[in-house]
Amino acid sequence: MNIRPRLITRIALFSALIYVLSWVTAFLPNVNLAFFIAFSAGFLWGLWPGLAVGGIGMWLWTSFNAFGPASLPVMLAQVTGMATCGLIGYGFNRMRRESTGGLLHKLWLVLAAFVCTIAFYLPVTAIDAWVYQPFWPRFITGLPWIGVSLVANAIVFVVLFGVTLHLQSRELGART
Repeated sequence: MNIRPRLITRIALFSALIYVLSWVTAFLPNVNLAFFIAFSAGFLWGLWPGLAVGGIGMWLWTSFNAFGPASLPVMLAQVTGMATCGLIGYGFNRMRRESTGGLLHKLWLVLAAFVCTIAFYLPVTAIDAWVYQPFWPRFITGLPWIGVSLVANAIVFVVLFGVTLHLQSRELGART
């Protein structure tokens, strides 16, 4: 696999964006632009860059934040979950049709946002409940917060996806 310096720079920039924008939204419970950034990286640059951006960015946030680092099992779940958003972005680009507008396209984006959110929060909530016990009360208490993220991510993905398409057109223009 040939990794160009330009791609490494983009992975580093998007990983840093996850970290910085997680700070910006730290006091908005379960609202985080990290999902969209990892999704966009997978959409723009492919599977491995998407996985790397999600994993590195979430590792930075979960390791170096003012609230303290997460325990290792929770950290691994967070890193894996966010990397999965890059995978979902890659898959979304592979199955996307030429249509970039309309209701059907927005519904696909909402579905992608939901899948990213569930792929991140269900394992994180389950592992958090397993580590900190009692499992069922803690797990059930975490479920409503997933709903907050589902709504926030659905809005973010639909509103900001135009930025991703703009970046994609610039990437394609730079290659020619």
